Amino acid sequence: MDAALFFHRFHFAFTISYHYLFPQFTMGMGLLIVILKTMALRTGDPRYDASARFWGKIFGLAFAMGVVTGIPMEFQFGTNWARFSEATGGVIGQTLAMEGTFAFFLESSFLGLFLFGHKKLSPKMHWFAAFAVFAGSWISGFFIVATNAFMQNPVGYEVQANGTLALTSFWSLILNPWLVWQYLHTMIGAVITGSFVMAAIGAYYLLIGGGDQASPEARGHAEYGKVFVRLGVLVGLPATILVAFPTGDMQAVNVAEKQPAAFASMEGLFETAEGAPLVLLGQPDMEKMRLDNPLEVPNILSFLTYRRWGAEVAGLKDIPRDQWPDNVPLHYFAYHIMVGLGTLFMGLMLLSGFLLWRGKLFDSRALLWVLMLAAPFPFIANNTGWMTAELGRQPWLVYGVLRTQDGYSATVSSGNTIFSLLGFMGIYLLLGVLFVLLAVREIGHGPGHSVPATHPPSGGGGGSGGVPHTDVPSAFYEGR
Repeated sequence: MDAALFFHRFHFAFTISYHYLFPQFTMGMGLLIVILKTMALRTGDPRYDASARFWGKIFGLAFAMGVVTGIPMEFQFGTNWARFSEATGGVIGQTLAMEGTFAFFLESSFLGLFLFGHKKLSPKMHWFAAFAVFAGSWISGFFIVATNAFMQNPVGYEVQANGTLALTSFWSLILNPWLVWQYLHTMIGAVITGSFVMAAIGAYYLLIGGGDQASPEARGHAEYGKVFVRLGVLVGLPATILVAFPTGDMQAVNVAEKQPAAFASMEGLFETAEGAPLVLLGQPDMEKMRLDNPLEVPNILSFLTYRRWGAEVAGLKDIPRDQWPDNVPLHYFAYHIMVGLGTLFMGLMLLSGFLLWRGKLFDSRALLWVLMLAAPFPFIANNTGWMTAELGRQPWLVYGVLRTQDGYSATVSSGNTIFSLLGFMGIYLLLGVLFVLLAVREIGHGPGHSVPATHPPSGGGGGSGGVPHTDVPSAFYEGR
């Protein structure tokens, strides 16, 4: 790989990895805000409405960061990947344009209504604004994943005489078999991020407000902390299961069928085997073409992939070398980090759900600490998941059609790319610091200051800023 190509790839990898920290949060949090608004309508408790508006403010910050960091990627298609854009624009331009025209404007327009219209809109219309924001974010995700699905499994196109791709079937593009499980897997991964962040902030409020020495304001925040932890666990628990089975499982089957080299690479399988083992731990040795210090479970990989214990799974040694991902160790580790974290998420949510059912979660300070400190890890898991998909597709930009080495802007030197990369890193660092400062400031204020003092929930007591120090309504505990 020449230097220019390496830095073009690294540049885009940096910008998209940083950018995706924000959409995964907003796509997941959008669903949770709709649930909070629904509870506000059903119970009449203003704390649910205050909670929804509290998370709406943080959603708005993340949305703004997503816009600011997402727009440069559109320009990179022209500046860094001009030949790719020229070759595939007739196909992927459809989904990218629809994402911007329909989904982005739906989400952004109603986000404005949600954030600034709560005093102007009726409760039901404010709920609808929240739902439209949620729908816009998920429709946006659909068109972006549809674009990537074409790059992974190109369908509905033809190669024209000049070598460019032309769309022949729009419905094939948006009904790509690869798209179904990839989209569901991606969106459920985003729900995990939103759930863990909500549970983490709730755990923080419970930890600072649960002691005898806690201030009235902290005790008021703790009541919201119960709502946040409960909702985060109740949504996060099924999400951690669904992200593995069936969505992750079926997406792995897609990879095994359509991209056997990527599948062997991410599983660390060098030898073709009947009854292939599932590797839990190990280090790829590319010189000796083996895994060092492997910890394996016999036959499981064959069963999970083909539903037969003795099914044959192709190893890297039996696949032409020019079809391999160009960084097998990184691909392997990215996949195993994603799977390992996902397994830990499932265990944490199962334990939290059990203690919640027993009525002991809010008093378990040790587990609350774990929930609070777990907040960053879904971001890592989601980004390593995308690394798995993108590294596995190499050496192709469009699998089997356009190689990566044929898609970058050959006239843009590595020096130019490094210069702009350093500029992006500096600007994104400043933006990241600004986002953290604003988010921490909002978390410090808490949701309680949004509750109207003149309309406390029934049975409410006194509290700072009109925040009652009562428990959440029984309707939420009963799931009604």
